[in-house]
Amino acid sequence: MPLSLEDLEKRAIDLTRQGDFGPDALRLNAEIVERAPQNQSAWTRLGRCHLEQRQFDEAVSALRSALAINPSNAIATNLLTEVRRRRAMAPTATSRLSTGFSPREFTILETLPPEEARRALAPRLEALFDSINATSIAARIVESRQRQGESGTKLFHANSCYSHASGHMFAFHHGGRWEPQFNLGWFTNPPFEDSCLRIGLGFDLSPPAGRDPDRVAGHEQILRLFERFQSTIDKSWKRELARWMAASGGFIQYANHGPARDMLPERAVDWLINCRNAAAQRWIFVGRWLFLDKPDDAKVLNDRAKLASAVEDTFRTLFPIWQTTYGG
Repeated sequence: MPLSLEDLEKRAIDLTRQGDFGPDALRLNAEIVERAPQNQSAWTRLGRCHLEQRQFDEAVSALRSALAINPSNAIATNLLTEVRRRRAMAPTATSRLSTGFSPREFTILETLPPEEARRALAPRLEALFDSINATSIAARIVESRQRQGESGTKLFHANSCYSHASGHMFAFHHGGRWEPQFNLGWFTNPPFEDSCLRIGLGFDLSPPAGRDPDRVAGHEQILRLFERFQSTIDKSWKRELARWMAASGGFIQYANHGPARDMLPERAVDWLINCRNAAAQRWIFVGRWLFLDKPDDAKVLNDRAKLASAVEDTFRTLFPIWQTTYGG
């Protein structure tokens, strides 16, 4: 005689209390949800069973069913986060072929604590930095800085990358805190709507923190350099920059907002030129953006060589603006 729904529920709960999420628990909870599709607890337990057996897609499906019944189910929410984390750390055959940043790497950035994510992605980051450092434009930037009396023989060092918040990681060229930064930035959802990478020039205009060297002088310097950057664009690069942005997926970014995708390039360049409260924005950036949900961009992101080439092309385009701004 088949067990009653009440008996199935009792056995499933007993196994959960024992920490048993094996085949018997999976079978019991699967039968419960088949007979009682609105049983959120059974869907949650079923998701946990699939998780422990590394059946990640099935776990996601079960946990989403639980959350569809009760969006406030904290256990299902936490388990779904854990599923994504474990799935990210267990690459598929396809993701193992990636040498750049695939959905797996962006999931790591989204689900792990900031410093743990940075450490997990360090091999990919350092390999990308090595490829960028080998380009001729990287050598030109380093030489330009050396002519200004700055140190450094590489554009990016192994410790050039930082992550202070979940879902966000960034890198800027060696010694670039108080300079126009050749900047790379990775983002997931949250904090932005789409997983993406920015490549371009950024100005960190935020007030200096306690550990910043030359705090007062450095902050005054970057504000002056931003004004020079505005003048450089206005006098010589207004049309060319807008044309490049239109052809290359270029957007500006400011404050803590995402890429300003609603601004046409001409309007975006005008915004840069006419910004009169730069310090209040704290961060201003212009460059190319690659979005993981766009197939062509995803191909570039996934392949380190293609990604390094995209970085090289972007830095080469922006180099004259940077050089005039930085070197006067």
